[in-house]
Amino acid sequence: MIAAPVIRTELLPFDPPAVARAAALLRGKRVVAFPTETVYGLGARADEPTAVRRIFEAKGRPATNPLIVHVAGVAEARALALDFPHAAERLAELFWPGPLTLVVTRRPGAVADEVAAGGPTVAIRVPAAPVARALLEACRLPIAAPSANRTTSLSPTTAEHVLKSLGGRIPLVLDGGPCRHGIESTIVDVSRSPAVLLRPGAVSLDELRRHVDVVDPGVITVSLDERAPSPGTSARHYAPRATLVVVPADEARAELARRRAAGLVTGAALVTPGAAVDPPVEILPADPEGYAAALYAALHRLDDAGCDSVVVEAPPAGSAWAAVHDRLRRASSA
Repeated sequence: MIAAPVIRTELLPFDPPAVARAAALLRGKRVVAFPTETVYGLGARADEPTAVRRIFEAKGRPATNPLIVHVAGVAEARALALDFPHAAERLAELFWPGPLTLVVTRRPGAVADEVAAGGPTVAIRVPAAPVARALLEACRLPIAAPSANRTTSLSPTTAEHVLKSLGGRIPLVLDGGPCRHGIESTIVDVSRSPAVLLRPGAVSLDELRRHVDVVDPGVITVSLDERAPSPGTSARHYAPRATLVVVPADEARAELARRRAAGLVTGAALVTPGAAVDPPVEILPADPEGYAAALYAALHRLDDAGCDSVVVEAPPAGSAWAAVHDRLRRASSA
């Protein structure tokens, strides 16, 4: 296999000239990394196969794994869909712009086949982050954008994370600071009735069910050689270089001592905040939103510290923690 050529990657702070530069690259069928409110995405115009293939090449992503298309508003989403059912209208009204992705039957020719991995549906989201919205307004195109990292590795929540993973492989990273939610969007298939939860995320299942009927099929996993029903369903995903071992909360202290491993704990019950600990221990907030927002950044720091093994204190159960449990499950999969 011929190695991908090394290119110069620009890092530009978010301002109008940087957005104009990014929009020009996108219109020219190049790829650009930019922040959303969930994680940083690697974007390309969704209507051009050549551009979309550059996403797969940069990430090393299998062609069987579909992409999420980001659009400026509901009207643009409807233009990509063959059918935009009542459940889609209701959820879009309530949660867009925001961290919710809707899977609908796609309109033929509206996006490149590569975006949908050749399937009949397309995943669509209207992002809320100012950088993403400015970029969509400037280029006036649907932007396909998975996370801006090498496939199966840790998702990026800062521009520095993107450079660490894709520097030398993409032309531009727009730096909009840390992502607000720090965990990927919830994905719901509304092409079926009732709707089906495909990936837990920043919008909880309980929130969705207050407004529409949503079925939770449990954990969905696919192999890399079969078409995924949505992004984020690979058995191993969101994974650091270090090996993660998730243990019950009441066993975490003993496991940290026994393994002499780095740690990822909830609250400050197991270590003294600010104390020097070797191997390092990351203390995450005890609420699900704060934990999710800090999770990937903490794992990036442990990777950067050269940790080989990380003991993770299992977070609490419950719908509000479902996305966190999903990410830890896939990150710790062999």
